[in-house]
Amino acid sequence: MGNRIRRDIIEMIYRSGDGHPAPSLSAADIIACLYFEVMNVDPANPTWEDRDRFVLSKGHACPALYAALALKGYFSRELYPTLRKIDSTLQGHPDMKKTPGVDMTSGSLGNGLAAATGMAIAAKHMHKDYRTYVLTGDGELGEGINWEAAQTAVKYKLDNLTLIIDNNGMQSGGAVEKVGGIVNLPEKFAAFGFKTLEADGHDCAQIVSALNTPHPGQPLCVIAHTVKGKGVSFMEHNNAWHKGVPNDEQYAVAVKELEALINE
Repeated sequence: MGNRIRRDIIEMIYRSGDGHPAPSLSAADIIACLYFEVMNVDPANPTWEDRDRFVLSKGHACPALYAALALKGYFSRELYPTLRKIDSTLQGHPDMKKTPGVDMTSGSLGNGLAAATGMAIAAKHMHKDYRTYVLTGDGELGEGINWEAAQTAVKYKLDNLTLIIDNNGMQSGGAVEKVGGIVNLPEKFAAFGFKTLEADGHDCAQIVSALNTPHPGQPLCVIAHTVKGKGVSFMEHNNAWHKGVPNDEQYAVAVKELEALINE
């Protein structure tokens, strides 16, 4: 399913002529595990009060989320060519007022964990059992609001909150270590008071095991080590594909490679 999401990411960006392929590809397996293995959701009832919530803080990777939602049955894949078009259901960053299944509008990097913390506090206040998951990029952790939210999540013992970090080592301007300087993530989140785990972000068994780890009295942080551009040979580890559209030849290569992975 992660590779089906990747194939649809490429399809969506190629058909629409705009988008962020590499950061979407790195997140595909994480999002696949959430929507097809871990989260309790109902595509027939996107606003179901007791559903689990998901916040895509790295909102520019929304093609991965849109692909998962379409494959899950929230809306038709026929919408893919409208990505990033004015008035489209599929905006350039997630919009909860336009897209069925999107639980939180995002795109201003760094705000997702704070929003998810609020959702988790609300669940506690209302005595609800739903869980809230938030996916951030490692680069956006340079935004200070993340650490204010982390402190708040620990203060309120939000064991219904899970933070997943798409730790691909790159941000739009280059390597995270050189640009944002965000390093030693396990030590940082453990010091704040999170139950902190690491996983191969492309190994679904590891991802699901980490997400299902009990963490009573603590929020959970899963640092998922990923490859930017995963699954498409010429995009892997290539930050030039942070944003861009494959040409006809590149599209054909990408689809061929992903179809081979799907059919393995």
